[in-house]
Amino acid sequence: MSYAPLPHRLAPPRTDLPGRLAGCPAPAKINLFLHVVGRRADGYHLLQTAFRLLDWGDTLDFTRREDGIVRRVSDVPGVPEADDLVVRAARLLQQATGSRLGADIALHKVLPMGGGIGGGSSDAATTLIALNRLWNTGLSRAELQALGLQLGADVPVFIFGRDAFAEGVGEALQPLALPPACYVIVFPRVGVPTAEIFRAPELTRNTTPIKIADFVTSTTRNDLQPVACDRFPEVGRVIDWLAQFAPARMTGSGACVFAELASEPDAERIAGSCPAPWQAWKVQSLPRHPLYEWLQ
Repeated sequence: MSYAPLPHRLAPPRTDLPGRLAGCPAPAKINLFLHVVGRRADGYHLLQTAFRLLDWGDTLDFTRREDGIVRRVSDVPGVPEADDLVVRAARLLQQATGSRLGADIALHKVLPMGGGIGGGSSDAATTLIALNRLWNTGLSRAELQALGLQLGADVPVFIFGRDAFAEGVGEALQPLALPPACYVIVFPRVGVPTAEIFRAPELTRNTTPIKIADFVTSTTRNDLQPVACDRFPEVGRVIDWLAQFAPARMTGSGACVFAELASEPDAERIAGSCPAPWQAWKVQSLPRHPLYEWLQ
């Protein structure tokens, strides 16, 4: 069994010390569906998807520096500091605003990397939101979303801060009103490289677009799932196992798989029965990003 119960839900950050923001949440997301509806001339794929935020994620601490230096002061195995999206996000905000301030950034990683649940993108979004406040750079939500898009297509939805129907490359967002839900998330302990899935010649790229009003009742799917299951069979095995209990689907480009459950006790029981070496969590939906009120 490899069940990782959540110690608590994402809590508000601590802002009691001058020049420091501690415990800033970076929530996970799932894609309730993901359709590839076309491809732009520059090679980027056109998507339709529904993002759902989860009350589960990483946390980050930020300490303001007066010398303009941006440092990651925590170790993230396999991710060099210069490549880390949180460091890139901080430096991008400096460049965009001309801020002469810097920051020490500690990232407390909980979300599995390569899982399709937006961990790195959410970390980057939280960095932009928190440093916009800590440095008093004054960018609006829309301005930060545009900045975040330079870091990755999933970054804007975390700055948007609500469940959303997304189009374009994932940046054209409309709010979705969804009822609260409980999910089981299973990680097969394999990382699925997003770029490899999108490059696959067998990927479906011409799914017929749907309307936002139709997505709940339409027959939807994740167009990336067959490719990921073919190249990473463990993902398919997780889907088959979880589908015994409720309809199961891969999120994003993988590797995590999710299912919505009718009750928390059901989710607890199923997550607790997850076979090793997979890892499972019982999670809740999140109505709004914990830092939502920090932006206009």
